[in-house]
Amino acid sequence: MVHAQETKTKNVVFISIDGYRWQEIFKGADSSLLKNKRYRKQDSVSAFKKFWGADEKERREKLMPFFWTTIAKEGQLYGNRDLGNMVNLRNKYWFSYPGRSETITGYYDEKINSNDYPNNPNENVLEYINKQKGFNGKVVTFAGWAPVSKIVNRDRNQMPLINPFEKVKGKNLTEAQVLANEIQDYIPNYFGTSVRWDMGTFAIAKTYIAANHPRLTYIDFVDPDDLGHAGQYDYYLDAASYLDAMIASLWKSMQADPFYQNNTTFIICPDHGRGVGAKWTGHGSSAEHSNETWLAVIGPDSKGLGEVKTASQIYQDQIAQTLAKLLGFTFKTDHPVGKEINTVLNK
Repeated sequence: MVHAQETKTKNVVFISIDGYRWQEIFKGADSSLLKNKRYRKQDSVSAFKKFWGADEKERREKLMPFFWTTIAKEGQLYGNRDLGNMVNLRNKYWFSYPGRSETITGYYDEKINSNDYPNNPNENVLEYINKQKGFNGKVVTFAGWAPVSKIVNRDRNQMPLINPFEKVKGKNLTEAQVLANEIQDYIPNYFGTSVRWDMGTFAIAKTYIAANHPRLTYIDFVDPDDLGHAGQYDYYLDAASYLDAMIASLWKSMQADPFYQNNTTFIICPDHGRGVGAKWTGHGSSAEHSNETWLAVIGPDSKGLGEVKTASQIYQDQIAQTLAKLLGFTFKTDHPVGKEINTVLNK
């Protein structure tokens, strides 16, 4: 165990939003995609009423009000490449397993090159923190995509992890937890049984947090990626909007809880980006720009920089060490770990 400097952060919620682009975060809806009937299930009047505005500022605030009224004022937003503020993957694959693995291990392992890769051999920051005093059994993952259990390597560390259509177990579940377990079974599996709609993951995570007070929580959301691959841009924007609202709801409820109030940091990022233009539906090395990501942070140790407008470069493999440092530790293991992001730590 290696202690870092004293921090105000005692708890962290790490949120991954699968395949959500920086372009929508910082610019709002893309008119070329929203106007294209091929990428829209709703009528154009309804879609534009929900998401369109006179300029980028209005559009992004309309799409993600919590990000732009709360995080942009009290926290930090990185990744507006139009301002030279860049966040990128280190890995060359630009898809889900390698992206998530890089993020939580702080390490780009070139051997991890498939979404069907078996259990991750590399230690991640979640299991490292779980070994520290006061954290054992207090680190939990809520996965919207089944391979997350392999990425986290539940078989090795035996940490609590709720995969799609698994249920929280226990003799003393709250009524809300019982309902959250049940709800996921009623949502149509349009994208198969390996994924769970984010509303189900959110319900299970929020009710678990309220009942059990974990100290490090990993929530893995997936709807933007599934809807992006389906070519449904208006529904992709809907997902961005309701995920913003879900994150706002969780932040508000945790700040109202004395256990979490003023001592909890949220770290939010994607696992990869997406292509642009006709390639927006995909990602990977064949879709240029899908190595471009973003980062949002809000918490007591992170100065309220808002949208960071200075030219700089962050890599996804820096997030794991940053998370560890926020909790007062230095993540050291048998593989290299990316350096912490100093500005998140108010350095």
